Amino acid sequence: MIEFKEYIKNLNKRLHNYIPDPATFTPGEEGVFKPLDLYNHPKKEADEYKFKAIKYAFKHHYENNSFYKKYCKENNVTPDDIKSIDDFNKIPLIPDKFFKTYPSGKEFAMWLATTYTGELPNIVIKRTDDHDAIINKFNDAGLVISYSSGTSGRHTFIPRDKRTFNDTEYAIAKAAITMIYPFWEYDSYGYLLMPNPFKTNVFAGKVCSVYFDAIKDVQVALDRELKADLIRAAMKNNLKGRIIRYAMQRENKKMMERIINWLRENYKNKNKISFIGAPFILYFVMEELERNGESFDFGENGAVITGGGWKIFEGQRIPVEEFRKKVEKILGIPPENCLDLYGMVEGNGWMIHCPEGHYLHIPSTYYHAMVIDENGEEVAYGEKGRFAFLDGLAMSYPSFIISGDEVRMYEECPVCHRSSPVLEPEVSRAKGDEMRGCAEEMRRVLSMDLGGKDA
Repeated sequence: MIEFKEYIKNLNKRLHNYIPDPATFTPGEEGVFKPLDLYNHPKKEADEYKFKAIKYAFKHHYENNSFYKKYCKENNVTPDDIKSIDDFNKIPLIPDKFFKTYPSGKEFAMWLATTYTGELPNIVIKRTDDHDAIINKFNDAGLVISYSSGTSGRHTFIPRDKRTFNDTEYAIAKAAITMIYPFWEYDSYGYLLMPNPFKTNVFAGKVCSVYFDAIKDVQVALDRELKADLIRAAMKNNLKGRIIRYAMQRENKKMMERIINWLRENYKNKNKISFIGAPFILYFVMEELERNGESFDFGENGAVITGGGWKIFEGQRIPVEEFRKKVEKILGIPPENCLDLYGMVEGNGWMIHCPEGHYLHIPSTYYHAMVIDENGEEVAYGEKGRFAFLDGLAMSYPSFIISGDEVRMYEECPVCHRSSPVLEPEVSRAKGDEMRGCAEEMRRVLSMDLGGKDA
């Protein structure tokens, strides 16, 4: 078996274009690129990395983001107040709903400028430009603005500079490849169960472009342009939404056929394979295989990394453990090679299942997680509350967020040996908060066509 140090060294060689000049590392980048393992670094050193990263990021946004500085002044907090990790709870948190409070047209660009830390590039906006057109103009000028959404169809827009986006792509790759050690190797075949990263601004698709550099061959389930207005319209249960979904139906059936044929070919050739992305697509593929009495036994030659979206239909949610059992039954891939990854468009921290216990491990060297009660106070380990985080990697927007996700956090994993804190294996939305995320978007757009039931 390859040593872990050599394993990560090989990863860094493959992803060298994502790594900045070490002489220019920010403290947050030091916390991502220097440690071999983001989830099992000695606690004292991990805390040193984390404190420097978050203190630096807080000072950076306080000094360079007028909106956030005003917000901090209203809360009577300055960077001088943050003297240790114990002071992190003083840093003002932004509700994730803030990133949905944008107008249209030129005012949308002005909203982005307010949210962005620094100066946005100058672009020319036409009266007819929709959100995607404006985003594409900014992205052509060097940014990577992307979005997610909830069931309301109201998107969450996050403006990253190219460097921050490269950092988060590397972080997500390192998260998955670290936890699935020693499975990863470049000479393997992958299927991305998300939109084509090069044809969409949907964050969960776009951030997966690193997949194409991590292995030699990747196929894409949703290989068509997906725009914000199309997703918003398709998610509505009106005539236009039904027409859009009906138009997609034939292509989606073909998508399932392509995935099944891909499985057959790679099983015949004894290739190492991986699936990355929305679990409901793979669920429907496995349902089709089961109806046909067909199965595979990829064993250790297969891996699945899912990214949320556990609703199969409205009112029907597949438990993560049940999904793993189905993957083992139909594809022959063992549970330790079937992991779920939790993250969000507002942040650059990636929580991922450990193979041993399937608890969600939190990166400990640049990212600080908290669980908050309804009064905004931190709760003790093991108590339920809203997930919040301080992100030391985000330089282009203040990523100090309180989410609508409900979690329990533990100081250490009750199953494996890793030193990072963990969340319970499954995350849910707090009562009154809409379902959200890119996987949920895709499910709403596709599930009726794939499964034959109302979305």
